This record gives sequence, C-alpha cells and structure tokens, in this order.
Amino acid sequence: MDAPFARDQHGQVSPRSILLFLALGVFWGIPYALIKISVGELDPLMLCFARTAIAAIVLIPIALVRKDRIDLRRQWKPLLAYTVAEIVVPWFFLNTAETKLPSSTPGLMLASIPLVSLAIGVLFGRRERLSPLNWVGILISTIGVVSIVGVNVAGSDPASVAAVGIVVLGYAVGPMVLSRWMPGASGVAVAAASMAVAAVVYGPLTFATGSWPDRWPSTPVILSVLILAIVCSAAAFILLVHLTSVMGPMRVTTVTYLNPVVAVLTGIVLLREQLTIGAVLGFVLVTAGAILFGRRAARVAPLTPVEAGTAR
Repeated sequence: MDAPFARDQHGQVSPRSILLFLALGVFWGIPYALIKISVGELDPLMLCFARTAIAAIVLIPIALVRKDRIDLRRQWKPLLAYTVAEIVVPWFFLNTAETKLPSSTPGLMLASIPLVSLAIGVLFGRRERLSPLNWVGILISTIGVVSIVGVNVAGSDPASVAAVGIVVLGYAVGPMVLSRWMPGASGVAVAAASMAVAAVVYGPLTFATGSWPDRWPSTPVILSVLILAIVCSAAAFILLVHLTSVMGPMRVTTVTYLNPVVAVLTGIVLLREQLTIGAVLGFVLVTAGAILFGRRAARVAPLTPVEAGTAR
C-alpha cells in the first residue's frame, strides 16, 4: 500500500488520508452541477460514454507506466460487478435524473449512502461493531437526510427521484465489492479497467440509440465533460479504491456527507440555484452525525475461514 494511504502506529488513518478523503468529497461534490450543464446539450448516454472513455484514456497509460496490474483471470467477475454497480448503472440514471431535477437534489439525496451501506453490509456478512456514539451519529444523520430530502424532493419528478435511489444503491454496493473480492488491488489499475469496461458498454449503446450529438457542444459543456472525466472520474476513483482499503467500504461512503455541501454551493455559484432552510438544517445534522459516526472507527470483525475461502 502506498505510504500516503497508510495508517499510523495506533492503527488510525493517517492525516494524509484524511486530506485525500476531503479531496474526494470535493471531487464528488462538483459533478452534479457539471452534469446539469452537460445534459443541457448532450444525451445522458452520450455523457456517460464521453466521461468514461476520456477517463480510461487518461488512466490506462498511468497504469502501464506504474506497471499496475489486475489478475483478470481471477478477478474479472468482481471487476465487472464493481463497474456495473459503481459506474454503468448509476451514471446513466444520475444523468437522466438531472435532466429534470435541480443539480443539488441528487447530491443531497446521496447523503443517505452510508446508511444504505450499513444495511447492505449486513447482507454481505460484515459484522460492524458500532458503539452507542456511532449509533447516535447514524440517528442524527438520518434525521438530517430526512430534512434534506423532505424539503428538496417535494414536488420533484417521481421517476427522477426513484432514479437517484438506484444511484444510491449502486454507490453503496460498489465499495463492498472492492473490499470483499478485490482487497489490496491497485487503485490506478482498478479505476483504469473499470472506466475502460464502462466505455466499452456505453459506446455501442450510444451509437445504437442515436445518442451521438448532432453538433459540436459549446465550450462550457466541453469543459464540464473534461472535468467530469479527469477530476471527478479518473482522480476520484483512484482515491476511492485506495481509501476503501484504508478506511473500509462502509466508512469510505461517509464521504457523501461532504458531497451535499459542495453540490449545493456549486449549484448556487454556477447555476444560481437556491439554498433552502431544510438544506442548511440537513447540512448541520449530517455533518454532526458524520463526526459522531466517525469517532472510534467501527471495526469489522475478521472473516471466518469459510468466508475467507468464499472471498477468494
């Protein structure tokens, strides 16, 4: 494991990892406004293809230079499952939802990912040891999410809201797949491979459905797509894979508590969206809950020999 992502002698996440965690929160908070700008001229499927293809073009040479590899003979199934859960399905539904929702609404709804991740963790057989303080944090964050969703989703297009629900589910499952079936995998290699696989899936669908644009996009859209691909995809997914190995799959999803703040601020600055009282209250609650949830990090019980054999 690279030094910047290591733990200290007491087993705590290093300060560098905390900074990288904050960076991931920013990288995944700005996409919503950029997606909103992009789908004004591009079909949601075309945006998916452009974003993943550019990210793959950036990441593959980096992986080759670093000589990072994935054992595809043994890990192609979890890689495919991760790509479908984390990229292929969520990105299409997110792009589609943003054709009808304000850019900040998906970012606000995605604050529920850690709660969904906790429930899915049980299904994955992970025994999270949560302290009473952790549970208080979860309760406070839940109230915050209800506050955010109740105010910002009211009156929104039901199908688009349901689409964001699918995104939440996919984003919660992705880190679980990495942690259980691809532990210790290179962040660059996984990110490069997953983006390439997603581009291969999106490409034919884009052409088959006639989603290719009729004219060259405007400069703001081109810049939005480039930032989405290079910063919000290539760089962010490298951080996700490495931080998952350091913090664990459930804890790394708490980055979504930071995303709403960045998403709303970006929407206000770039799209002149309004900040509601419910959103402000939700920010305070989810942030307070995240702090309590992060106290004395919940440790996962080790896999039994049977589970370890299954994980292979």
